[in-house]
Amino acid sequence: MPLSIDQLKTIEQRLLWLAAWTVHNANHLREKADDDVKVGGHQASCASMVSIMTALYFNVLRPEDRVAVKPHAAPVFHAMHYLMGSQTREKLENFRGLGGAQSYPSRTKDIDDVDFSTGSVGLGVAQTAFASIIQDYLIARPWTDFGSGKRPAGRMVALVGDAELDEGNVYECLQEGWKHGLRNTWWIIDYNRQSLDGVVHEGLWAKIEAIFKAFGWRVEVLRFGALQRAAFAEAGGERLKTWIEACPNSLYSALTFMGGAAWRRRLMDDLGDQGDVAALIERRSDAELSDLMNNLGGQCLETLLEAFSRADDDRPTVFLAYTIKGWGTPLAGHKDNHAGLMTKAQMADFQKSMGVADGEEWEPFATVGEPGELQVALAQVPFFAKGPRRYSAPRVPSPGPVFLDDEMLSTQAGLGKILDALARGDSDLSQRILTTSPDVTVSTNLGGWVNRRGLFAREAKGDTFREERIPSAQKWAFSPEGQHIELGIAEMNLFLLLGAAGLSHSLFGERLLPVGTVYDPFVARGLDAMNYACYQDARFIIAGTPSGVTLAPEGGAHQSIGAQLIGMSQDGIVSFEPAFLDELSIIMDWSFDYLQRDGEGDPDERTWLRDETGGSVYLRLSTRPVEQVRAWSREDAAFRQGVIDGGYWLRKPGPNAEVIIAYQGVIAPEAIKAAARIGEGRRDIGVLAVTSADRLNSGWTAARRARARGQKTALSQIERLMESVPRHAQLITVTDGHPATLAWIGGVKGHAVTPLGVEHFGQTGTIADLYRHFMIDADAIVSAASHLSPGKSL
Repeated sequence: MPLSIDQLKTIEQRLLWLAAWTVHNANHLREKADDDVKVGGHQASCASMVSIMTALYFNVLRPEDRVAVKPHAAPVFHAMHYLMGSQTREKLENFRGLGGAQSYPSRTKDIDDVDFSTGSVGLGVAQTAFASIIQDYLIARPWTDFGSGKRPAGRMVALVGDAELDEGNVYECLQEGWKHGLRNTWWIIDYNRQSLDGVVHEGLWAKIEAIFKAFGWRVEVLRFGALQRAAFAEAGGERLKTWIEACPNSLYSALTFMGGAAWRRRLMDDLGDQGDVAALIERRSDAELSDLMNNLGGQCLETLLEAFSRADDDRPTVFLAYTIKGWGTPLAGHKDNHAGLMTKAQMADFQKSMGVADGEEWEPFATVGEPGELQVALAQVPFFAKGPRRYSAPRVPSPGPVFLDDEMLSTQAGLGKILDALARGDSDLSQRILTTSPDVTVSTNLGGWVNRRGLFAREAKGDTFREERIPSAQKWAFSPEGQHIELGIAEMNLFLLLGAAGLSHSLFGERLLPVGTVYDPFVARGLDAMNYACYQDARFIIAGTPSGVTLAPEGGAHQSIGAQLIGMSQDGIVSFEPAFLDELSIIMDWSFDYLQRDGEGDPDERTWLRDETGGSVYLRLSTRPVEQVRAWSREDAAFRQGVIDGGYWLRKPGPNAEVIIAYQGVIAPEAIKAAARIGEGRRDIGVLAVTSADRLNSGWTAARRARARGQKTALSQIERLMESVPRHAQLITVTDGHPATLAWIGGVKGHAVTPLGVEHFGQTGTIADLYRHFMIDADAIVSAASHLSPGKSL
């Protein structure tokens, strides 16, 4: 049986109090050091959301629904779960502290039931749309009963701060959603018209409404609450309504802050000589008048419930809910309330007005007359009734590495051929792979996969070129069975889709293995969304290709420089840059398994990497065809392990080695040529093939930390590789990217290092031209060896 409106209002007030008290405790009561910074917590932003969240969670939502909560409403979210028994007082008391409830809802760091992490504004909003697309994709899969009566699909809901609509990724998402027939998506906008630095521009609501309607959304504008609508029905009510509609946002906020007497003065000044409306105002006390003017649609449970009930189909719907920032608190309406906090005196007054007795501040049902009756009712609320809604899915085994026998091929082409080979089979793995790309599907070598597996759409759409018998290498047929989602040129959308697909096992209980491709320099363009996906622990493979100045004719705008450092520094994703096809095959096979791991995070004492936790994978590839070197057996376990651990000796150094060349990626032929030439005049030269500077560096720092904790024998992969290199040897590192990617290797055992790489924007030219220009060609490596090591000039 649904909760009564009185019960909902009780919950609303409980959430308002608990959220405000949690923030107050963190800032004014909890012990702090002298040099601690302000804790914060956004009391005002919480207050404007309590009615919306009460109506949604305690009346409307079902367990299959998924919600992205406005970042600044985190205290309300935590308070709600505290009320329901799925959050602890200890964590609320430690809000924004180490181990406490998080500042913004976090899937990976909070114990309450977070569906989507939020924090970087706008991303959580858009994530719900892409989660809905992934939900539709899963419904169409023949290997699952998801979306049936047994396992119903849900709504993807975003609780949106109005300032989040300034983020460009929101509008990129709207356009992409329209292309894919978005459905089962609600965005509820907390339209309090106040942002961090000021008040929202007048008339913005009309622009918002027009944009959403243009993309086919239903728009529900919730401006007036039930009290206001009742007043409008009184004699003179229409004049009051006209005044409210014309009132500037800043003035409405200021009058809200000043209270009932200020409302009366202003309304009587503007409307007092107009008969019926003056009487309407006079019939109400100052408190009643303040309640009336604060009764906007988004702060009125009756209005919210009515609006939510009207959206009873799968059409995407936006609710523009007018609210009061700081509603019900002393901060209501003040333009400085975004970062503002109630003082101790204000909190004492607020506590008295809320009826919370001293000593009962943390009691979930402190002000409830009959808590037992309410608790019984709460136990039956559908959204919470089945407990946590986080799923898991079994691992999908890999059939093993797909080795290629080409003698001359690029790693980008190799990726395409590996996926094409998987597409020809019917393994469980191939069924779970979903590829996507932002309008660079063909130019990143996904064409073979798409030709065999097709493009996804909820409704079939033929390939007009094939139907008209126009020759084309591409078979662009859309159908519900397709396994590629084609996106427009918006890298934020790419990573948001990968993030949604990479959480499918947890959100929907079905495993997907997402593989995305993007031009490597434009990883940076989608970096915020990639970071967001990793923060949520989404699992995906992203291939950045083509990369570096090796993409010579394209010029500086398309030549990545710092992408390797992104791969090394980004948490939640491991980066690889293979030079040869066998390396790529081994890495791909390992990656499909790595995406599915969910261990506890204990380090592997061989590498000191936390591989059992799993994560995402970033492959930096190239279009440069490279002659394949196969100085190993594909079955050699040590070779395979070295590729995965981040590096192996392509040419082991002798005991009197004078020069070591360490390279990563497509620059391998230059390093090999240089080694041959240097070997004519220097002894025992070694060539270190680095497949992942990221993993080598992470293992090195992890092993150092382990030794600092007393594990004296801890040794990382790079330390094992370098331990046999004589101290006097000169180390030359080279890569088509920033030299800092490999320069740190000199610090492992104290070797002098000459780091070669690219530090400045590229330009057009041939590969030879640009390698020579940036001094990363064989001549530059030989020259470095000649100047650094004693002996004859090389």
